[in-house]
Amino acid sequence: MFNNKSTDIATALVDQATHAADQVARTSQQLAHGAIDGVRETSHQLRVKAEHASDNTVRYIQHEPVKAMLIAAATGAALMALISLISHSRSHH
Repeated sequence: MFNNKSTDIATALVDQATHAADQVARTSQQLAHGAIDGVRETSHQLRVKAEHASDNTVRYIQHEPVKAMLIAAATGAALMALISLISHSRSHH
């Protein structure tokens, strides 16, 4: 039913489609690896920053314990006031 020319064209089209699919797969894999590497690097940077902030906080508390307690108390009071406002506004609606 098909002649050699039709078969050759079909084979060429299949080869092109296979090559395009392979390229898409390789590109997708490269993008996925790049995204994973980016997430790893960002995670590492955040961990380092958190450790640095924790160290700074400990040093501040050691050197300024009274100020640290006053800051903690003020922060707690502010959070309680905020929670109270939110719960109060929800109970009226």
